[in-house]
Amino acid sequence: MAWGAPPLPSFHPRADSAAPVHGLWVWKGPTVVGGAHGAALLRDFCRAQGVTEVYVSVSEKGQMMSADQMAGMIDALHRANIRVEALFSSENADQGGAHLEKLLDRVRTIVQFNRSHGAQRFDGIHLDLEPQQRPENKGPGNLRFLPGLIDAYLAVRAIAEPVRLTVNADIQNKILKGTVDQRRQLLGSVPRITLMMYEVSTANDGDSVAQKAEKAQAASKKFLDLAYDGLGAEPHLARMSIGLRTPVTPGSCRRCCGRSTTRIAPTRTIWAGRGTPTTIL
Repeated sequence: MAWGAPPLPSFHPRADSAAPVHGLWVWKGPTVVGGAHGAALLRDFCRAQGVTEVYVSVSEKGQMMSADQMAGMIDALHRANIRVEALFSSENADQGGAHLEKLLDRVRTIVQFNRSHGAQRFDGIHLDLEPQQRPENKGPGNLRFLPGLIDAYLAVRAIAEPVRLTVNADIQNKILKGTVDQRRQLLGSVPRITLMMYEVSTANDGDSVAQKAEKAQAASKKFLDLAYDGLGAEPHLARMSIGLRTPVTPGSCRRCCGRSTTRIAPTRTIWAGRGTPTTIL
């Protein structure tokens, strides 16, 4: 997509590539990257696990990762052909006002960083907005927060897309159980959506690898069908992916960042849909 800016140098796969994506959510990014050789260890872990995209929480306890840390991390990952998205979380951005402005200010920080670091740019913004976690939004069918959530997505896009930052949003399956009009508005508000399906099998359920894969594909098809039901081939709908949690052992985590598993999130394999409800890789 062109947004009035010249093409930029790229060391990574395109976000809209047809290839499957294997993503890694990294929480407490300043701690993970800030340690000795943190960026290199993260890169090596991603290579070993076949990770192609990393979503890094760039703030911790209200403090942003330093510009030098960001640049070093991005340089290391891009040289390994791994995309990097800045991950931001909020339970209140849908309420607008100061809550939304706090999120937008963080996005603007990434925009400013990219402007001053042409060779080490973030590739996108990754949103983990969870208004459903607030008590007033609990309960089946309670989507009172959805209009505000959509407004937050659109506000982030208005800042990110003109400077060629992609926008990807994590959602829970509860949001897909709305009406056709609600799903149309949601899927039209952001270009990429990742449905967090989490586990469909457990470590001790006795299933073979093939059985676990079959379960994951069946559940993925179910949710893709649910998302696009009644929407047909309408243009401009989000490309939806499925997020599955996979375990990271303490040993593998230490190889990544030299710390315990509380410092880095489990990897989640993304099975990317093609904008239709039936395509599963």
